Amino acid sequence: MNAFTPADTDPWLFLQAHTPARIARGRTGHSLPTRALLEFELDHARARDAVYSQLETDALVTQLEGIRPGLIRLHSRASDRRQYLLRPDWGRKLNETSREELRNRTAGQAGFDLGIVIADGLSATAINRHAPAVVARLAEEAVRLGWSLAPLCLVEQGRVAVGDEIGHALKAEKLVVLIGERPGLSSPDSMGAYLTYRPEPGLTDEARNCVSNIRPEGLPYEAAVQKLVYLLSEMKARRLSGVQLKDEFDERAGWISSGGSAA
Repeated sequence: MNAFTPADTDPWLFLQAHTPARIARGRTGHSLPTRALLEFELDHARARDAVYSQLETDALVTQLEGIRPGLIRLHSRASDRRQYLLRPDWGRKLNETSREELRNRTAGQAGFDLGIVIADGLSATAINRHAPAVVARLAEEAVRLGWSLAPLCLVEQGRVAVGDEIGHALKAEKLVVLIGERPGLSSPDSMGAYLTYRPEPGLTDEARNCVSNIRPEGLPYEAAVQKLVYLLSEMKARRLSGVQLKDEFDERAGWISSGGSAA
């Protein structure tokens, strides 16, 4: 058997042009080459940093207020990042101050067709980079479809389920929670969207639909919004969400551009 040397051509090398996954990184003896090992350690550090990243609240508030004035700023029961990571259940509920704020801001409101909640999740970096662009496009589509849009809500130290409490208080028929996803070694800034029909406290994951890896290197903004509008329209028409709603969106056809129904 011929010994492998760094000069040998790896037959899988061409795959690097199609994926950021760690493939065809080469080897030196039984180990990775130094460059590949250092790149791995750098990506691991970026993923850890993303977990502990913070919302750039001033910039986000300015951008979100420009999209929809009347932003509501909220906070979960987890007072800081340490509590958020140690007590996942606290990230799923608002603290008392935020509950009172939400009650005051929603008193007397008749309800809305769509609510949008933005939460830091496990990567505030993802929200800082991607949320404003997606919210702006989604708000435009809501206007085009004649949907009433609830005040935007920005939640610090929040997890997905905190949206159920907020959506219920807003009397939102449909809810989108944009949240930073668990960082990966090639995607420390991946944003997810969780969609729920008739949100209320106590719902579990099977009641939600998910669109993940929203970022330019994954699912681009325009494609993500098309998929979100398709799912939201299906929720409105069928009056359900989650495992009962089959995702039949044809990304190749482009749902919005093809004139899909928005019942």
